[in-house]
Amino acid sequence: MKTEDINIENIFGNQGLLADYFSDYEERPQQLQMAKAIEDAIQSRQHFAVEAGTGVGKSFAYLVCAIKTAVTQKCKVLISTFTITLQEQLVNKDIPFLAKVMGGCFNASLARGRNNFLCLRRLEFARRKQQGLLDASMDELLRLNAWASQSKEGIFTELDYALSTQVLNAVKSEHGNCKSRKCKYFNQCFYWKNRRRLETSDIIVANHALLFSDLALRQEGVSVLPDYKYLIIDEAHNIENVAQEHFGIDLSQWRINFLLHSLYNPVTKKGFLAASGHTPAIELVKTCEKDAKKFFESVRKWLDKNGGNGRIRKNFVEDCLSGSLRNLRLALNAIVKQNVGEEDDDENYELARFSDLLKAAQDDLQNFLACSKTSDVYWVEVSEKSLRNPVTLRSAPIDPGIEIKKCMFDKIESVILTSATLCCGRGQGKDGFGYFAGRVGLEKYNQLKLGSPFNYENQVTMYIESDMPAPDDSAFLSIAAEKIKKYVQQTNGRAFVLFTSFQMLEATAEMLSEWFVKNDYDVLVHGGSIDRTELLKRFKLDRKSVLLGTDSFWQGVDVPGQALSNVIIVKLPFAVPSHPLIEGRIEHLRSQGQNPFYSYQLPQAIIKFKQGFGRLIRSKTDSGIIVILDSRIVQKSYGREFFSAIEKCRVELVSD
Repeated sequence: MKTEDINIENIFGNQGLLADYFSDYEERPQQLQMAKAIEDAIQSRQHFAVEAGTGVGKSFAYLVCAIKTAVTQKCKVLISTFTITLQEQLVNKDIPFLAKVMGGCFNASLARGRNNFLCLRRLEFARRKQQGLLDASMDELLRLNAWASQSKEGIFTELDYALSTQVLNAVKSEHGNCKSRKCKYFNQCFYWKNRRRLETSDIIVANHALLFSDLALRQEGVSVLPDYKYLIIDEAHNIENVAQEHFGIDLSQWRINFLLHSLYNPVTKKGFLAASGHTPAIELVKTCEKDAKKFFESVRKWLDKNGGNGRIRKNFVEDCLSGSLRNLRLALNAIVKQNVGEEDDDENYELARFSDLLKAAQDDLQNFLACSKTSDVYWVEVSEKSLRNPVTLRSAPIDPGIEIKKCMFDKIESVILTSATLCCGRGQGKDGFGYFAGRVGLEKYNQLKLGSPFNYENQVTMYIESDMPAPDDSAFLSIAAEKIKKYVQQTNGRAFVLFTSFQMLEATAEMLSEWFVKNDYDVLVHGGSIDRTELLKRFKLDRKSVLLGTDSFWQGVDVPGQALSNVIIVKLPFAVPSHPLIEGRIEHLRSQGQNPFYSYQLPQAIIKFKQGFGRLIRSKTDSGIIVILDSRIVQKSYGREFFSAIEKCRVELVSD
């Protein structure tokens, strides 16, 4: 296909290239409209937000525009997604198909974070030093070595078994622990092979986490991705959450302990320093471990004494840890200097890596205790369930949009943002996009809202239990459990039951467990020993399954066909107002004279509600029911806002 032949009509029209590949092809007006609008935004170098309902075919719409832009302007276009599922769809299905349709006029590659790749040099070093370095047996390293000798990509997800955390951290590729061109494995290096492939690609597909890592590093004059001119963000409703995690602090007790035990574990007598003979450094590791235990115990005691939601103020406890972290770091640096000139300098690279990790932990700790950013909220989380992360220090920006604007919208000529859930109403103007735009720092932009081509009025019936007590009523949960039985029986299983908290999910699961067994339903409970991917796989296999899920099952889950015929929303998805971050944002909005409920809490809940609603209909032949057990949707004046945001469907009020 010639470059001049790449135009939207030639691809998407009834006589276009896509029609040549599908005998029953039907032009989708919304898809064509979306593609033309994206093309206009890129050509005029404008930021553009587009909400495209289920079935529009948005990935093809933006991919064709990305390909045309990359080929005609001879530049790179970066496409970022949130879920692995969508990333795999683009890379393994959509892009290869379009390459076939468009005559292979472009190159595309998947960009992965560096830690996904095996480092051959570090693997060799781990094998040499295994006896003192690791608790794991040599068998794990030998098995890994055999895989590395035949792997093309060197990506850990290729493995059909799970590596131990200790081995993974000893052999993964890392920034700051790389010899680059000086490494004898440079030409074979999996990471650098991927990087060279990206350099020659027209289209690069990445995820939001890698995107923000790159954006932040570019502010310091470096990058993890090749230069790209345009950016297309799918699943754009997630970028606020990704940004707040990226620009915040997440320092857990487990992170500190794992780092220290990787250097030396007093119980197993293993670790990097175990066979090194550096006794003073080992003693400093022991001191750090004692101080870490003392510090995190003081945090827990503070929380027990003060109660509340864990939100802290400056220097809420004494810093008895950062000093010993610093002393250990300086000791490791001294060993590095002492070893300079040694023939085998792999040990120095590892020690320098440990030093960097200690510095990062020390900085996070000191910044947390000092509450160093007045624009952030700082809080403590304590988990009684998790032995891995019993105490965690967290922070996040009150307004992540400030940072997003600075590193993204102010730097890139045209950013295209799309999702099925960006708007909080039916309006075509910017009002519908106002909440999303405000949260991500998007100021000057054009917008387009496209509804779904599916016939929701024929495909969906929504049942609203209008007499239910309020969710905070003590009777709510037991009555909700009975309603769940009723509607699960109506569809013979094949149901998602969506909750807003694990606490409510677990209580409901306990109430219904015997009933599910008695009635031969396969109940799948989110948050247990089975991971999310496996839960979804089992749900799709068993037609009489009921999946009880929280946050991650409200979005990014695709179950087309009758396997999912029923979505039960137990409670309208308002964020808990007492959560420290939500509380901080509410206070901030009040200080600006805004009403936090209508400017933040309600629109946030509406978008989440749209995501849950969107799980049911994934194709034009799907059908089923949506059940709302939260009567506030009809009893409160704001309830109409939820209805106005979703596709119009049949609604039945159910009254006792």
